[in-house]
Amino acid sequence: MRLGISSETRGLSLIPKEFLVSHALTLPNTLSPTPAKAASAGSLALATQSLLPGQLGNIDAYIQAVNRIPLLSAEEERRYATEFREDNNLDAARKLVLSHLRLVVSIARNYLGYGLPHGDLIQEGNIGLMKAVKRFDPAQNVRLVSYAIHWIKAEIHEYILRNWRMVKVATTKAQRKLFFNLRSHKKSMQAMTPEEIDGLAQELNVKREEVTEMETRLSGGDIALEGQVEDGEEAYAPIAYLADSHNEPTAVLAARQRDMLQTDGIAQALEALDARSRRIIEARWLNVDDDGSGGSTLHDLAAEFGVSAERIRQIEASAMKKMRTALAEYA
Repeated sequence: MRLGISSETRGLSLIPKEFLVSHALTLPNTLSPTPAKAASAGSLALATQSLLPGQLGNIDAYIQAVNRIPLLSAEEERRYATEFREDNNLDAARKLVLSHLRLVVSIARNYLGYGLPHGDLIQEGNIGLMKAVKRFDPAQNVRLVSYAIHWIKAEIHEYILRNWRMVKVATTKAQRKLFFNLRSHKKSMQAMTPEEIDGLAQELNVKREEVTEMETRLSGGDIALEGQVEDGEEAYAPIAYLADSHNEPTAVLAARQRDMLQTDGIAQALEALDARSRRIIEARWLNVDDDGSGGSTLHDLAAEFGVSAERIRQIEASAMKKMRTALAEYA
C-alpha cells in the first residue's frame, strides 16, 4: 500500500484522490513492490492504478503537507484504533495513518547516509506504518508511535539491503545483523583490528570470517563492468565522465557519523535489557527474513523459556518500554 505514490496492492482505496491532490501527497513512482509486500498489507491496500503521476508532486511539497496534518490525542488514537480493529473501519485506519506520516519522514531522514533517494525511503516507511496500523492493538495501552517505529524501520532496512549496492551486501540473517551493527562498532575509518573483529563476532554470535567479509564489502565500492572497446577519447562510455561524489572524504565521514548515531542508540538500548528480554526482542523484531516474515511468535518463545505466551508478551512490553526510555536518554 502506498500513500500518494505508486500502488502496491489490490483492494480498497485507503486515501481519497482528492485528499492527495489538495495536500500534494505525491512522491515519484520509482519502486516495484514484491507480491509478498502486497499480501502483507492486507485490507489497507490502495487501488492497483497509481493515484497520481510522480511529476505532480515533489518531496518538499510532500513533507510540508504531512507536517500540516494534525496529530491525534491519545483518546482519539485509541478510539480510531478500536473502530478499525473491531469494525474494520477503514476511515478510522486512514486517520491513524495520516496522523503518523510525519513520523515516517523523520525516521527516513536518518537513513540518507546510505545514498538512496529520500522519497524511496519514505515510501518503504509508509508501508511499514500501514502494517503497524493493521496489527496495532489499543488494548495494550501503548501509543501507536511506539509500536509503529519498529515496523517502519524494518521496511526501510529491507529496502536498504535490497538496493544499497548493485552487488547485494547482506543476504543472510547473519549478514543483515552485521550490516546494521558493524559501522557503530568501528572506532574510526581504519580497518578493524583482529581483537575488534573477535569481540564483534562474539557479541553478535557470528563467525569471525563473516565479520571480516562484511567489513570488506562495506569498505569497497561498486565497479562498472563496462569494457572499453577501442582506444581514443570517443571510445569511452558516458559513465566514465560522470563525477563520483560517493567516496569524497567529507561526505563519507559525515555519512558514517550519521550511521553511527542511528545504530549506537539501538545497540545501547538493547544493552539496557537483561538476557531474556534481549533475546525476546531480537527474536521478535530483528531476526526476520527479507519479506518481513520469520520472526518468532509468542508461542515459540513461550516454549523456549517454559512460560506462557501471555508472560512473553508482558516481558516484551516491559522491554520495549525500557528501550524507549534508553533511546530517549541517548537522543
